[in-house]
Amino acid sequence: FLARGTSVGYNDILVRVCAVALREHPAANARLAEGGIEHLDRANVGVAVDTERGLLVPVVHNADRLTIPGIAAETARLVAAARSGRVAPDDLGGGTFTVTNLGMFGVEAFTPVINLPECCILGVGMIVRKPVIVDQDDTIVVRSRLTLSLVFDHRVIDGAPAARFLDRIVQLIENPMLLLTSE
Repeated sequence: FLARGTSVGYNDILVRVCAVALREHPAANARLAEGGIEHLDRANVGVAVDTERGLLVPVVHNADRLTIPGIAAETARLVAAARSGRVAPDDLGGGTFTVTNLGMFGVEAFTPVINLPECCILGVGMIVRKPVIVDQDDTIVVRSRLTLSLVFDHRVIDGAPAARFLDRIVQLIENPMLLLTSE
């Protein structure tokens, strides 16, 4: 459950979504190492944080083993530590994947830069209400839309496995009940 004063935000849910997708798509949960490609057995998801000293990426370690409230509490701790300048070196290392969100700045889409040695980063834009065609009869309705940009290192993962990984992220966002059935 949540610690007093901690709330769940979109980024916390996205960290959980990405952690589940990383566990299901091990080719995306890898990084470039000296001896070649290192496949990781834990999903350690970094969250890009804007600080007075510049961008920092504290890592939610073992995010695939945490609940959304657990991720929210850990993310709140990490963001506070990063912004206060008291983040521990261990909290900045060991990431396997990064989520960066510019939606709060009104950015709909962007291309993030990979946080090496990780092989992927997910750019998240702002949620926008847009008209969408929903059926064969060309019915138009207004829906909330979110642009995701997955940038990946082709030395570690090819385009097709990366696309399947991104598709799984989309499935989990569009059907959050799937998070309850994922191991």
